[in-house]
Amino acid sequence: MHDETVLLSQVRSHVGTLTINRPERKNALSPELLFMIHSTLDGWARRDDVRCVVITGTGRSFSSGYDIASLPTTMTPELEELMRTANPLEFALSSVAEFPYPVIAMMNGHAFGAGLNLAVCCDIRVASDNIRAGMPPARLGLVYHPEGLRQFMEVAGMARAREIFFTGRTYTGPEALAMGLVDRLVPEAELEAVTYGLAGEIAANAPLALKGMKRIMAMYRERMRLDDDRMKEAIALMNEAFASADIREGQAAFFEKRKPRFTGE
Repeated sequence: MHDETVLLSQVRSHVGTLTINRPERKNALSPELLFMIHSTLDGWARRDDVRCVVITGTGRSFSSGYDIASLPTTMTPELEELMRTANPLEFALSSVAEFPYPVIAMMNGHAFGAGLNLAVCCDIRVASDNIRAGMPPARLGLVYHPEGLRQFMEVAGMARAREIFFTGRTYTGPEALAMGLVDRLVPEAELEAVTYGLAGEIAANAPLALKGMKRIMAMYRERMRLDDDRMKEAIALMNEAFASADIREGQAAFFEKRKPRFTGE
């Protein structure tokens, strides 16, 4: 069932805000929510009055990641069409990364997996100093999707991206700042004031200058993308891991709160 309350949106003084509103699920990203992020940003991109976007979450989490348990049994026609043509996660993340104006992640709490990837797709990340963040695919037996890996390499650099993904470690706020996962770390009580001060400063600048510079930066980023043959190879590696016994062990260990016993099969 379509529930518009899972994503709150507003526009004020040329700044649009998207608030992930699933605190009972630690703001996990469902397919429907991801579609709503895409459709809202797509609508704002067609206007010219939203010159900066802030993405945040309610409660104590920015986003705990992709919510596998929320895969829908019934879908709206729009969501059904989207899921036939694209992965909802990659579709939403592309909408964030390719929004024509700057996007700020206001990281009010924990960010893991796809939730951290959502923040990394934003142009700037301002975080509360009590956050924890990490990418756990290796602990679950997953090969993360190529575009997501590229986004982390772009933001954190190749060496730090290797550590982030190979260890699956959880980082504290200061550690996340040192790893390049966040750009600014502020006390929790100051997070909104700092973030919206920055957003207002950006939105007050010349629209054509903002759009032009973001587009040129995107042109440089596109040179890092895989060609068709290498993308096919990457997808094959993802599928191999997805069909393995290790992924079942990783998921079982996660839910049972124990260390996984991987065999490489």
